[in-house]
Amino acid sequence: MQIKIKLLSIFICLSFISQSQENTFIYGSFESNSQYLQNDEELNFYSPSDNFRSNNYLTLDFQNGDFSYGIQYESYLPSALLGYSEIFNNNNGIAQYYVKYENENNEITVGSFYEQFGNGLIFRAWENRQLGINNSLRGIRYRFYPSKEVEILAIHGKQRYGFEYSNSVISGLNSNIDISEFFKLNKFGLNIGFSHLNRYQKLDAGFGEPENINVSGARLDLFYKDFYVNAELAKKGRDVIANEGEILSERIYDGTAIQIDLGYSKKGLGVNTSMRRLENFNIYSDKLAEGNIYNQKTLSFVPALTKQQDYLLTNIYVYNSQPRLIINNIEKRVGEIGFQNDIFYSFKKDSFLGRYRTKLAINFSYWGAIGAEFLDDESYDVDFVGKGKKYYQDFNIEIKNRWSKRLTSTITFLDLSIDKGVTLGGPIGVDGNIDAQVGVFELNVKDGKNRNNRFVLQHLWTKDDRKEWLGFVYEIGINNNLNFFISDIWNYGNSEKIHYYNLGGSYTKGSTRLSANYGRQRGGLICVGGVCRFVPESNGYNLSFSYSF
Repeated sequence: MQIKIKLLSIFICLSFISQSQENTFIYGSFESNSQYLQNDEELNFYSPSDNFRSNNYLTLDFQNGDFSYGIQYESYLPSALLGYSEIFNNNNGIAQYYVKYENENNEITVGSFYEQFGNGLIFRAWENRQLGINNSLRGIRYRFYPSKEVEILAIHGKQRYGFEYSNSVISGLNSNIDISEFFKLNKFGLNIGFSHLNRYQKLDAGFGEPENINVSGARLDLFYKDFYVNAELAKKGRDVIANEGEILSERIYDGTAIQIDLGYSKKGLGVNTSMRRLENFNIYSDKLAEGNIYNQKTLSFVPALTKQQDYLLTNIYVYNSQPRLIINNIEKRVGEIGFQNDIFYSFKKDSFLGRYRTKLAINFSYWGAIGAEFLDDESYDVDFVGKGKKYYQDFNIEIKNRWSKRLTSTITFLDLSIDKGVTLGGPIGVDGNIDAQVGVFELNVKDGKNRNNRFVLQHLWTKDDRKEWLGFVYEIGINNNLNFFISDIWNYGNSEKIHYYNLGGSYTKGSTRLSANYGRQRGGLICVGGVCRFVPESNGYNLSFSYSF
């Protein structure tokens, strides 16, 4: 603790010294998220003894000429917010620090850093505080630009795990080459890239398991007029399979990943398609961390490729990607394969749908198991596609209309089918599917005092799981700074007929934001950008504050 305090004091002193230097710039941010939990017998939730919980982050960055450096101080006292990994509880100190030097052709970082290779299939080190993820590496990163067409990147270090680091060593190389610039191809754009990642970890399992796991990949980006193509392929070397700290088999398995994105766009029309196949393709810095529910120690980035929903009821049954190889007495599967399609269209002005441009968005996706035949010796024969079990499918349609300068509306309809094991965190293919439809009507009205009033009415129909839901949201923007809301989703189709109510508001001025709310948290998956974490049901007060400079 004394070392952490001394390090923080040194950086604070450096910040004051830096302010006196004409060529030095300082910037940073502070974020605090706190909750006070209380008992709620109707939810069967009883607050823990440490019912006050708080996550706090202070970031300071300095830049002087070609040099920059910084720290991130974090505090989780007395405990982290409910639903976050216990590794953060009752902990505080300098979690990250770095020093960086860069010039026209070189960039060297020593300390903590974030990075991504291509789409992230092989490697992504990133932070999302809402999900409780910070997978930064501490070590060295070197980026080299031998010419304006070529970028070469090398990394080496250990991955962050709370305030500690994993027991493996991660090394990698990544390259990006702008072929169109290199050969002066003016009619189209072409970029290629190559990546390689190595994880060294000694497991001492006792059966000659590999210590070095290598993952290699290649990708291509092609742009021609209104079209684009992005393709990435990756191959993972043979590795053991594990689940929550236990190695499940003495057999070792390799893995593959393929992702292809296609798109077309012109004025008023956009079409995008994503296809992906993941066979045994989840990569962790610690193999024994596989299966943990907090997304800790992940190296690969394989988010769910489905529509990112905006409403309370459309977010009840969400898809979480299934890249894992699982072989046990309950289920056997090798990964996922599927696609997502988006179509965007803007009607001309004064069409039959309204005076202003009406916007139509259609999205549909399908995800399922890769067809495979499992043998008695725990090996398997796999198809490229095959007839695997359906995990998830959906169809979304959204119509946005501006009726006047003061009135806009959005109508949304969602039809979905999801395996219960996917959305509830159990075995897949055992408890059947949940079939549901959700309808949403949103209205935004500016009143005579120029205050924006937002009304949202939504309903979920299903004969499965917890049956029907009804929800509403009312939000009023008093001015550009002050906002209040009240919401409720009512599970009236269930025998318990529970309300999940919330009310609160926020105040924003410049880069400062303060928000507070009181209410119930519905248990289940919370997803951001296709990455999900489970949260338990709870009741309490929440306070958030953020400031950047």
